[in-house]
Amino acid sequence: MPTPLIARRTFLQNSVLGMGALALAALQRNGEGAPATPGLIQTPHVPPRAKRIIFLCMAGGPSHLETFDWKPELRRLDGEPFPESFTKGQQLAQLQGIPLKARGPFCDFAKHGQSGMEISALFPHLAKHADDLCVIRSMQTEQINHDTAHAFLNTGSILKGRPSLGSWLLYGLGSESENLPGFVVLTSTGKTGVQPISARQWSSGILPGQFQGIPLQNKGQAVHYLDNPAGVSPRLQRRILDDVRALNAENARRSRDPEAEVRIAQYEMAFKMQSSVPELTDLRSEPQSVLDAYGIREPGGFASNCLLARRLAQRGVRMIQLYHRGWDHHGGLEDGMKAAAQETDQATAALLHDLKQSGLLEDTLVVWGGEFGRTPMGQGSGRDHHILGFSLFLAGGGIRGGMTYGATDELGYRAVENPVHVHDLQATLLHLFGIDHLRLTTKFQGLDIRLTGVSHPKILTPLFA
Repeated sequence: MPTPLIARRTFLQNSVLGMGALALAALQRNGEGAPATPGLIQTPHVPPRAKRIIFLCMAGGPSHLETFDWKPELRRLDGEPFPESFTKGQQLAQLQGIPLKARGPFCDFAKHGQSGMEISALFPHLAKHADDLCVIRSMQTEQINHDTAHAFLNTGSILKGRPSLGSWLLYGLGSESENLPGFVVLTSTGKTGVQPISARQWSSGILPGQFQGIPLQNKGQAVHYLDNPAGVSPRLQRRILDDVRALNAENARRSRDPEAEVRIAQYEMAFKMQSSVPELTDLRSEPQSVLDAYGIREPGGFASNCLLARRLAQRGVRMIQLYHRGWDHHGGLEDGMKAAAQETDQATAALLHDLKQSGLLEDTLVVWGGEFGRTPMGQGSGRDHHILGFSLFLAGGGIRGGMTYGATDELGYRAVENPVHVHDLQATLLHLFGIDHLRLTTKFQGLDIRLTGVSHPKILTPLFA
Protein backbone atom coordinates (compact mmCIF):
# COMPACT_ATOMS: atom_id res chain seq x y z
CA MET A 1 0.00 0.00 0.00
CA PRO A 2 1.53 3.37 -0.98
CA THR A 3 2.36 5.83 1.76
CA PRO A 4 -0.39 8.49 1.89
CA LEU A 5 0.65 11.95 0.85
CA ILE A 6 0.73 14.62 3.54
CA ALA A 7 -0.83 17.93 2.55
CA ARG A 8 1.30 21.07 2.81
CA ARG A 9 -1.04 22.49 5.48
CA THR A 10 -0.78 19.29 7.53
CA PHE A 11 3.01 19.26 7.21
CA LEU A 12 3.21 22.84 8.49
CA GLN A 13 0.80 22.09 11.34
CA ASN A 14 2.88 19.04 12.17
CA SER A 15 6.01 21.13 12.40
CA VAL A 16 4.34 23.62 14.71
CA LEU A 17 1.99 21.49 16.74
CA GLY A 18 3.73 18.13 17.07
CA MET A 19 3.13 18.14 20.81
CA GLY A 20 -0.36 16.78 20.12
CA ALA A 21 1.19 13.35 19.69
CA LEU A 22 1.98 13.33 23.39
CA ALA A 23 -1.73 13.38 24.21
CA LEU A 24 -2.38 10.35 22.01
CA ALA A 25 0.61 8.49 23.44
CA ALA A 26 -0.57 9.15 26.97
CA LEU A 27 -4.06 7.86 26.24
CA GLN A 28 -2.72 4.70 24.65
CA ARG A 29 -0.18 4.14 27.42
CA ASN A 30 -2.23 4.96 30.49
CA GLY A 31 -5.82 4.23 29.52
CA GLU A 32 -9.00 6.11 30.31
CA GLY A 33 -8.15 7.11 33.88
CA ALA A 34 -4.94 8.95 33.03
CA PRO A 35 -4.52 12.71 32.73
CA ALA A 36 -5.33 13.75 29.19
CA THR A 37 -2.40 16.10 28.68
CA PRO A 38 1.12 15.26 29.90
CA GLY A 39 3.53 18.15 30.19
CA LEU A 40 6.55 18.94 28.08
CA ILE A 41 8.72 19.63 31.13
CA GLN A 42 9.68 16.44 32.95
CA THR A 43 12.14 18.04 35.39
CA PRO A 44 11.41 21.54 36.76
CA HIS A 45 13.84 24.23 35.65
CA VAL A 46 13.80 25.69 39.18
CA PRO A 47 12.23 24.37 42.41
CA PRO A 48 8.45 24.89 42.04
CA ARG A 49 6.45 26.69 44.70
CA ALA A 50 2.97 26.55 43.14
CA LYS A 51 0.93 23.75 41.56
CA ARG A 52 -2.14 25.67 40.44
CA ILE A 53 -3.29 29.25 39.95
CA ILE A 54 -6.59 31.04 40.51
CA PHE A 55 -6.48 34.26 38.50
CA LEU A 56 -9.23 36.68 39.53
CA CYS A 57 -9.43 39.02 36.54
CA MET A 58 -11.16 42.28 37.38
CA ALA A 59 -12.13 43.17 33.82
CA GLY A 60 -12.39 46.85 33.01
CA GLY A 61 -9.49 48.16 35.06
CA PRO A 62 -10.15 48.77 38.78
CA SER A 63 -8.95 52.07 40.16
CA HIS A 64 -5.82 51.56 42.23
CA LEU A 65 -6.65 54.83 43.94
CA GLU A 66 -9.76 53.35 45.58
CA THR A 67 -8.35 49.89 46.28
CA PHE A 68 -4.71 49.50 47.42
CA ASP A 69 -2.83 52.76 46.74
CA TRP A 70 -3.70 55.49 49.24
CA LYS A 71 -2.79 59.00 48.03
CA PRO A 72 -3.59 61.74 50.59
CA GLU A 73 -1.91 64.39 48.42
CA LEU A 74 -4.28 63.55 45.56
CA ARG A 75 -7.24 63.99 47.88
CA ARG A 76 -5.87 67.38 48.94
CA LEU A 77 -5.68 68.45 45.28
CA ASP A 78 -9.21 67.22 44.45
CA GLY A 79 -10.78 69.51 41.84
CA GLU A 80 -7.58 71.45 41.22
CA PRO A 81 -5.72 71.50 37.86
CA PHE A 82 -3.57 68.42 37.57
CA PRO A 83 0.15 69.37 37.40
CA GLU A 84 1.24 69.44 33.76
CA SER A 85 4.70 68.22 34.76
CA PHE A 86 3.21 64.74 35.29
CA THR A 87 1.31 64.43 32.00
CA LYS A 88 3.16 66.48 29.38
CA GLY A 89 3.90 64.30 26.36
CA GLN A 90 2.22 61.27 27.90
CA GLN A 91 -0.28 58.94 26.26
CA LEU A 92 -3.80 59.33 27.58
CA ALA A 93 -6.92 57.50 26.47
CA GLN A 94 -10.00 59.73 26.26
CA LEU A 95 -8.57 62.67 28.20
CA GLN A 96 -6.09 63.67 25.50
CA GLY A 97 -6.14 67.39 24.74
CA ILE A 98 -8.62 68.50 27.41
CA PRO A 99 -8.06 70.34 30.72
CA LEU A 100 -7.09 67.85 33.42
CA LYS A 101 -8.32 68.11 36.99
CA ALA A 102 -7.21 66.02 39.94
CA ARG A 103 -9.76 63.58 41.34
CA GLY A 104 -9.04 62.53 44.87
CA PRO A 105 -10.05 59.12 46.24
CA PHE A 106 -13.63 59.24 47.56
CA CYS A 107 -13.08 56.50 50.15
CA ASP A 108 -10.91 56.28 53.24
CA PHE A 109 -8.03 53.86 53.81
CA ALA A 110 -6.88 52.18 57.02
CA LYS A 111 -3.94 50.04 58.11
CA HIS A 112 -4.61 46.34 58.65
CA GLY A 113 -2.86 43.28 60.05
CA GLN A 114 0.52 43.07 61.66
CA SER A 115 1.97 44.40 58.43
CA GLY A 116 -0.04 47.62 58.65
CA MET A 117 -1.05 47.31 55.00
CA GLU A 118 -3.19 50.23 53.81
CA ILE A 119 -6.40 48.96 52.19
CA SER A 120 -9.50 50.85 51.06
CA ALA A 121 -12.58 50.84 53.26
CA LEU A 122 -14.43 49.35 50.27
CA PHE A 123 -12.79 45.97 51.04
CA PRO A 124 -13.45 45.16 54.71
CA HIS A 125 -13.35 41.38 54.19
CA LEU A 126 -10.10 41.36 52.20
CA ALA A 127 -8.58 43.67 54.79
CA LYS A 128 -8.79 40.80 57.30
CA HIS A 129 -6.35 38.90 55.06
CA ALA A 130 -3.81 41.74 54.83
CA ASP A 131 -1.03 39.53 56.17
CA ASP A 132 -1.65 36.96 53.42
CA LEU A 133 -1.49 39.50 50.58
CA CYS A 134 1.43 40.79 48.55
CA VAL A 135 0.26 43.99 46.88
CA ILE A 136 2.23 45.23 43.88
CA ARG A 137 1.62 48.98 43.63
CA SER A 138 3.89 49.62 40.65
CA MET A 139 2.38 47.62 37.79
CA GLN A 140 2.79 49.00 34.26
CA THR A 141 1.48 47.84 30.90
CA GLU A 142 1.92 48.90 27.28
CA GLN A 143 -1.71 48.78 26.12
CA ILE A 144 -4.27 51.47 26.88
CA ASN A 145 -7.39 49.83 25.37
CA HIS A 146 -9.28 47.00 27.03
CA ASP A 147 -9.06 44.12 24.57
CA THR A 148 -5.40 44.60 23.72
CA ALA A 149 -4.52 45.18 27.38
CA HIS A 150 -6.27 41.93 28.35
CA ALA A 151 -4.47 40.13 25.53
CA PHE A 152 -1.13 41.56 26.67
CA LEU A 153 -1.79 40.48 30.27
CA ASN A 154 -2.89 36.98 29.25
CA THR A 155 -0.68 36.20 26.27
CA GLY A 156 2.20 38.67 26.47
CA SER A 157 1.31 40.01 23.03
CA ILE A 158 -1.41 41.89 21.19
CA LEU A 159 -1.04 39.58 18.18
CA LYS A 160 -3.92 37.17 17.73
CA GLY A 161 -2.99 33.51 17.91
CA ARG A 162 -0.64 33.77 20.88
CA PRO A 163 -1.23 31.21 23.68
CA SER A 164 -2.57 32.38 27.02
CA LEU A 165 -0.85 31.85 30.36
CA GLY A 166 -3.07 28.89 31.23
CA SER A 167 -2.29 27.24 27.90
CA TRP A 168 1.44 27.69 28.46
CA LEU A 169 1.13 26.10 31.91
CA LEU A 170 -0.72 23.06 30.54
CA TYR A 171 1.73 22.78 27.65
CA GLY A 172 4.66 22.82 30.06
CA LEU A 173 3.32 20.96 33.08
CA GLY A 174 0.24 19.07 31.92
CA SER A 175 -2.87 18.57 34.02
CA GLU A 176 -3.26 16.82 37.37
CA SER A 177 -7.01 16.45 36.87
CA GLU A 178 -8.22 13.20 35.28
CA ASN A 179 -11.89 14.14 34.82
CA LEU A 180 -11.83 17.90 34.26
CA PRO A 181 -9.99 20.19 31.85
CA GLY A 182 -6.70 21.52 33.15
CA PHE A 183 -7.73 25.11 32.32
CA VAL A 184 -11.23 26.31 33.27
CA VAL A 185 -12.73 29.78 32.78
CA LEU A 186 -15.67 31.26 34.73
CA THR A 187 -17.27 34.64 34.01
CA SER A 188 -19.62 36.94 35.90
CA THR A 189 -21.16 40.34 35.25
CA GLY A 190 -21.33 43.31 37.60
CA LYS A 191 -24.00 45.97 37.98
CA THR A 192 -21.95 48.69 36.26
CA GLY A 193 -18.79 49.11 34.22
CA VAL A 194 -19.42 45.95 32.19
CA GLN A 195 -16.64 45.35 29.66
CA PRO A 196 -16.83 42.60 26.97
CA ILE A 197 -14.31 39.75 27.12
CA SER A 198 -13.25 37.83 24.03
CA ALA A 199 -12.46 34.12 23.91
CA ARG A 200 -8.92 34.85 22.73
CA GLN A 201 -8.07 35.62 26.35
CA TRP A 202 -8.07 31.87 27.09
CA SER A 203 -7.07 30.63 23.66
CA SER A 204 -4.31 28.08 23.12
CA GLY A 205 -3.32 30.01 19.98
CA ILE A 206 -0.55 28.23 18.10
CA LEU A 207 -0.39 25.44 20.69
CA PRO A 208 -2.56 22.32 20.23
CA GLY A 209 -6.25 22.80 20.94
CA GLN A 210 -6.34 20.62 24.06
CA PHE A 211 -4.43 23.33 25.94
CA GLN A 212 -7.12 26.01 25.56
CA GLY A 213 -9.29 27.21 28.42
CA ILE A 214 -12.75 25.67 28.72
CA PRO A 215 -15.45 28.15 29.77
CA LEU A 216 -18.23 26.90 32.04
CA GLN A 217 -21.61 28.55 31.46
CA ASN A 218 -23.05 30.40 34.44
CA LYS A 219 -26.69 29.70 33.53
CA GLY A 220 -28.33 26.44 32.56
CA GLN A 221 -26.00 23.54 31.90
CA ALA A 222 -22.38 24.37 32.71
CA VAL A 223 -21.32 22.70 29.45
CA HIS A 224 -23.47 22.51 26.33
CA TYR A 225 -24.81 19.05 25.37
CA LEU A 226 -23.74 17.57 28.69
CA ASP A 227 -26.63 15.11 28.73
CA ASN A 228 -26.95 12.22 26.29
CA PRO A 229 -29.77 12.35 23.74
CA ALA A 230 -32.85 10.28 24.50
CA GLY A 231 -32.19 6.61 23.87
CA VAL A 232 -28.40 6.83 24.15
CA SER A 233 -27.15 4.98 27.20
CA PRO A 234 -23.66 5.53 28.71
CA ARG A 235 -22.71 2.03 27.54
CA LEU A 236 -23.75 2.79 23.95
CA GLN A 237 -21.99 6.13 24.05
CA ARG A 238 -18.80 4.41 25.25
CA ARG A 239 -18.96 1.99 22.34
CA ILE A 240 -19.49 4.84 19.88
CA LEU A 241 -16.63 6.79 21.41
CA ASP A 242 -14.29 3.80 21.18
CA ASP A 243 -15.13 3.40 17.48
CA VAL A 244 -14.60 7.11 16.84
CA ARG A 245 -11.31 7.01 18.71
CA ALA A 246 -10.14 4.08 16.57
CA LEU A 247 -11.00 6.02 13.41
CA ASN A 248 -9.24 9.14 14.67
CA ALA A 249 -6.21 7.10 15.70
CA GLU A 250 -6.00 5.58 12.22
CA ASN A 251 -6.36 9.05 10.71
CA ALA A 252 -3.59 10.31 12.99
CA ARG A 253 -1.35 7.39 12.02
CA ARG A 254 -1.86 7.97 8.31
CA SER A 255 -1.79 11.75 8.14
CA ARG A 256 0.19 12.62 11.28
CA ASP A 257 -2.27 15.49 11.67
CA PRO A 258 -2.01 16.77 15.26
CA GLU A 259 -5.62 17.95 15.15
CA ALA A 260 -6.75 14.33 14.88
CA GLU A 261 -4.81 13.60 18.05
CA VAL A 262 -6.38 16.62 19.73
CA ARG A 263 -9.84 15.30 18.85
CA ILE A 264 -9.05 11.97 20.54
CA ALA A 265 -8.05 13.72 23.76
CA GLN A 266 -11.04 16.08 23.66
CA TYR A 267 -13.58 13.32 23.03
CA GLU A 268 -12.23 11.43 26.04
CA MET A 269 -12.33 14.53 28.23
CA ALA A 270 -15.89 15.35 27.12
CA PHE A 271 -17.00 11.83 28.10
CA LYS A 272 -15.44 12.18 31.55
CA MET A 273 -16.95 15.63 32.05
CA GLN A 274 -20.46 14.24 31.69
CA SER A 275 -20.13 12.82 35.18
CA SER A 276 -17.56 15.18 36.74
CA VAL A 277 -19.10 18.55 35.82
CA PRO A 278 -22.58 18.01 37.34
CA GLU A 279 -20.93 16.88 40.58
CA LEU A 280 -18.58 19.87 40.49
CA THR A 281 -21.28 22.49 39.95
CA ASP A 282 -23.83 21.05 42.41
CA LEU A 283 -23.31 23.30 45.41
CA ARG A 284 -26.04 21.64 47.46
CA SER A 285 -23.38 19.50 49.11
CA GLU A 286 -21.83 22.63 50.64
CA PRO A 287 -22.97 23.60 54.16
CA GLN A 288 -25.15 26.70 54.37
CA SER A 289 -22.43 28.32 56.47
CA VAL A 290 -20.03 28.08 53.51
CA LEU A 291 -22.58 29.55 51.09
CA ASP A 292 -23.17 32.39 53.53
CA ALA A 293 -19.43 32.97 53.98
CA TYR A 294 -19.05 33.51 50.22
CA GLY A 295 -22.16 35.68 50.10
CA ILE A 296 -23.80 33.54 47.41
CA ARG A 297 -27.16 35.04 46.48
CA GLU A 298 -27.60 33.67 42.97
CA PRO A 299 -25.97 31.07 40.74
CA GLY A 300 -23.51 32.32 38.14
CA GLY A 301 -22.32 35.33 40.11
CA PHE A 302 -18.77 36.06 41.19
CA ALA A 303 -19.42 34.60 44.65
CA SER A 304 -20.54 31.21 43.36
CA ASN A 305 -17.67 31.25 40.85
CA CYS A 306 -15.21 31.72 43.73
CA LEU A 307 -16.66 28.67 45.47
CA LEU A 308 -16.41 26.73 42.20
CA ALA A 309 -12.79 27.89 41.93
CA ARG A 310 -12.05 26.32 45.31
CA ARG A 311 -13.74 23.09 44.23
CA LEU A 312 -11.78 23.10 40.95
CA ALA A 313 -8.53 23.60 42.85
CA GLN A 314 -9.37 20.65 45.11
CA ARG A 315 -9.84 18.53 41.98
CA GLY A 316 -6.42 19.33 40.56
CA VAL A 317 -7.31 21.86 37.87
CA ARG A 318 -4.10 23.70 36.95
CA MET A 319 -5.42 27.08 35.77
CA ILE A 320 -8.68 28.59 37.04
CA GLN A 321 -9.52 31.99 35.63
CA LEU A 322 -12.42 34.09 36.86
CA TYR A 323 -13.49 37.19 34.94
CA HIS A 324 -15.69 39.72 36.71
CA ARG A 325 -16.87 42.29 34.20
CA GLY A 326 -17.67 45.31 36.34
CA TRP A 327 -14.77 47.75 36.67
CA ASP A 328 -14.87 50.13 33.66
CA HIS A 329 -15.88 53.32 35.43
CA HIS A 330 -15.54 56.27 33.06
CA GLY A 331 -18.51 57.74 34.89
CA GLY A 332 -20.32 57.02 38.13
CA LEU A 333 -17.06 56.03 39.81
CA GLU A 334 -18.33 56.17 43.38
CA ASP A 335 -21.43 54.04 42.87
CA GLY A 336 -19.63 51.75 40.42
CA MET A 337 -16.66 51.07 42.69
CA LYS A 338 -18.92 50.45 45.68
CA ALA A 339 -20.98 47.96 43.67
CA ALA A 340 -17.95 46.14 42.22
CA ALA A 341 -16.27 45.93 45.62
CA GLN A 342 -19.45 44.59 47.19
CA GLU A 343 -19.71 41.97 44.43
CA THR A 344 -16.14 40.71 44.89
CA ASP A 345 -14.76 41.52 48.34
CA GLN A 346 -16.53 38.94 50.52
CA ALA A 347 -16.19 36.06 48.06
CA THR A 348 -12.49 36.71 47.43
CA ALA A 349 -11.84 36.77 51.17
CA ALA A 350 -13.85 33.57 51.65
CA LEU A 351 -11.85 31.87 48.90
CA LEU A 352 -8.57 32.84 50.58
CA HIS A 353 -9.90 31.63 53.94
CA ASP A 354 -11.00 28.26 52.52
CA LEU A 355 -7.72 27.70 50.71
CA LYS A 356 -5.74 28.58 53.82
CA GLN A 357 -7.84 26.40 56.13
CA SER A 358 -7.46 23.39 53.85
CA GLY A 359 -3.72 23.90 53.31
CA LEU A 360 -4.24 24.49 49.58
CA LEU A 361 -3.03 28.09 49.75
CA GLU A 362 0.53 26.84 50.26
CA ASP A 363 0.75 25.69 46.65
CA THR A 364 -2.17 27.58 45.10
CA LEU A 365 -1.25 30.97 43.66
CA VAL A 366 -4.04 33.56 43.78
CA VAL A 367 -3.80 36.66 41.60
CA TRP A 368 -6.28 39.59 41.76
CA GLY A 369 -6.16 42.51 39.35
CA GLY A 370 -7.21 44.12 36.09
CA GLU A 371 -5.69 44.87 32.72
CA PHE A 372 -4.70 48.42 33.79
CA GLY A 373 -5.61 51.08 36.35
CA ARG A 374 -7.44 54.40 36.26
CA THR A 375 -6.24 57.98 35.98
CA PRO A 376 -5.74 60.23 39.01
CA MET A 377 -7.41 62.84 36.83
CA GLY A 378 -11.17 62.94 36.63
CA GLN A 379 -13.27 62.11 33.59
CA GLY A 380 -16.67 63.56 34.33
CA SER A 381 -17.78 61.55 37.34
CA GLY A 382 -15.28 58.77 36.64
CA ARG A 383 -11.68 57.95 35.72
CA ASP A 384 -10.06 57.12 32.37
CA HIS A 385 -7.76 54.17 31.46
CA HIS A 386 -4.26 54.36 32.93
CA ILE A 387 -1.15 52.27 32.15
CA LEU A 388 1.77 53.91 33.97
CA GLY A 389 0.95 52.77 37.48
CA PHE A 390 -1.67 50.45 38.99
CA SER A 391 -2.07 47.74 41.62
CA LEU A 392 -2.76 44.03 41.90
CA PHE A 393 -2.19 41.46 44.62
CA LEU A 394 -0.79 37.94 44.88
CA ALA A 395 -1.33 35.42 47.66
CA GLY A 396 -0.26 31.85 48.41
CA GLY A 397 1.82 29.69 46.09
CA GLY A 398 5.18 30.62 47.62
CA ILE A 399 4.42 34.35 47.85
CA ARG A 400 5.41 36.35 50.91
CA GLY A 401 2.32 37.77 52.60
CA GLY A 402 1.86 41.07 54.41
CA MET A 403 4.02 43.11 52.08
CA THR A 404 3.73 45.80 49.45
CA TYR A 405 6.12 46.03 46.54
CA GLY A 406 6.85 49.13 44.50
CA ALA A 407 5.19 52.52 44.67
CA THR A 408 3.68 55.22 42.51
CA ASP A 409 4.39 58.92 42.89
CA GLU A 410 2.51 61.10 45.38
CA LEU A 411 -0.43 61.49 42.98
CA GLY A 412 -0.62 57.87 41.85
CA TYR A 413 0.28 58.71 38.25
CA ARG A 414 3.46 56.77 37.55
CA ALA A 415 5.33 53.84 39.12
CA VAL A 416 8.51 55.35 40.55
CA GLU A 417 9.79 52.58 42.84
CA ASN A 418 10.44 49.06 41.53
CA PRO A 419 8.27 49.32 38.40
CA VAL A 420 6.79 45.95 37.39
CA HIS A 421 6.13 45.38 33.70
CA VAL A 422 3.48 42.84 32.67
CA HIS A 423 6.28 40.61 31.32
CA ASP A 424 7.99 40.75 34.74
CA LEU A 425 4.78 39.44 36.29
CA GLN A 426 4.42 36.69 33.69
CA ALA A 427 8.02 35.53 34.07
CA THR A 428 7.59 35.50 37.85
CA LEU A 429 4.37 33.47 37.69
CA LEU A 430 6.06 30.85 35.50
CA HIS A 431 9.07 30.80 37.86
CA LEU A 432 6.75 30.02 40.79
CA PHE A 433 5.65 26.92 38.85
CA GLY A 434 9.26 25.84 38.34
CA ILE A 435 9.46 27.12 34.76
CA ASP A 436 12.20 29.26 33.22
CA HIS A 437 10.24 31.52 30.87
CA LEU A 438 13.15 31.50 28.40
CA ARG A 439 12.98 27.71 28.06
CA LEU A 440 9.24 27.23 27.59
CA THR A 441 8.86 27.90 23.87
CA THR A 442 7.22 26.57 20.73
CA LYS A 443 8.27 26.91 17.10
CA PHE A 444 6.08 29.05 14.85
CA GLN A 445 7.01 30.42 11.44
CA GLY A 446 10.67 29.74 12.18
CA LEU A 447 10.66 31.57 15.51
CA ASP A 448 10.79 30.44 19.12
CA ILE A 449 7.59 31.88 20.62
CA ARG A 450 7.29 32.34 24.37
CA LEU A 451 4.89 34.04 26.80
CA THR A 452 7.22 36.93 27.54
CA GLY A 453 8.09 37.65 23.89
CA VAL A 454 11.53 39.02 23.08
CA SER A 455 11.76 41.08 26.27
CA HIS A 456 14.18 40.45 29.12
CA PRO A 457 11.94 40.58 32.20
CA LYS A 458 13.11 40.33 35.78
CA ILE A 459 12.00 37.67 38.25
CA LEU A 460 10.47 39.36 41.29
CA THR A 461 12.36 37.35 43.89
CA PRO A 462 11.69 39.81 46.76
CA LEU A 463 8.06 38.62 46.62
CA PHE A 464 8.96 35.02 47.45
CA ALA A 465 8.37 33.60 50.93
